[in-house]
Amino acid sequence: MATETDIAPRPSAFSLRAIINNAGIGLALLALIVFFSLFTEHFLTPNNITNILTQITINLVLAVGMTFVILIGGIDLSVGSVMAFAAVVAGKAITLPGIGPAEAIALACLAGVLAGVVCGLLNGVISAYWALPSFIITLGMLNIARGAALHVSDAQTIYSFPFAFEEFGSALIYGVPVVFLVALALVVIAWFILTRTVFGRLLYGIGSNEEAVRLAGHPVFWLKVAAFTICGLTAGIAAIVYMARLNISSPIAGIGFELNAIAAVIIGGTSLSGGRGSVIGTLLGAFIIGVLANGLILIGLNDFMRQMITGVVIIVAVVLDHYRAKYSAR
Repeated sequence: MATETDIAPRPSAFSLRAIINNAGIGLALLALIVFFSLFTEHFLTPNNITNILTQITINLVLAVGMTFVILIGGIDLSVGSVMAFAAVVAGKAITLPGIGPAEAIALACLAGVLAGVVCGLLNGVISAYWALPSFIITLGMLNIARGAALHVSDAQTIYSFPFAFEEFGSALIYGVPVVFLVALALVVIAWFILTRTVFGRLLYGIGSNEEAVRLAGHPVFWLKVAAFTICGLTAGIAAIVYMARLNISSPIAGIGFELNAIAAVIIGGTSLSGGRGSVIGTLLGAFIIGVLANGLILIGLNDFMRQMITGVVIIVAVVLDHYRAKYSAR
């Protein structure tokens, strides 16, 4: 019978291979920072650094959850729409008449996160129970969640949130946005789960050799469901962050966000085939996307060129992942 070590050796952000992978991503990020610092006047100003941290927050939160799904060899195309649905549900809760601001904020946070969890749970149960491609299931959920967001909100933007909620979204601690610190806390929690718990090791094991995990007697079905549920949870948290930042809940929010989240994970070195990667790499990948987008704006490139360049970066990351996989197989 396969042992736990046979299924998946302990993943670590400090293993030689992980250090090499993350060092390469870190060097790419450093090169971008140096380039934009030399060719733009305001890139390294405190205000712009704060802007970058704020802009990457939502993508980082979504990408943390996406890391869990991609590590098991899955994909979740619904996170942008689920975020919009969770934001609308939370927006309805926070604007309920007859309750105080504190109660409204607490209810909104609970409702939004719960909406995300339910969507993630459904994605996991359906794809795992019938052994269906998660690509198709989450594509269906993308449309279901988007339609639900439009229906619940009557296709209207929700606004007029309590002042304390708006204040949280714009709060800074020594120039660092509080919402970014929330995202960073999620990264730390995810890192601990994936590298220091049996659950995390089994997720790596499913991505590497699902049959070995099953033969060892572990509940593969529930492990897969848990990964998708965590992804839904982070989509719900992203919805709360989005609301706090922009002070609105829009049913058309989050369009294309799933692609940015997937890109951050893949650029960060997590393999699309599962079993390899780290949430630290995802953090660096999110920074690369954020720095690239911000720097290209400062240079003066239009939106079309920015999309093209970002697409090229994603393709290069996938090609590099192919060679990383060949190196790991040796």
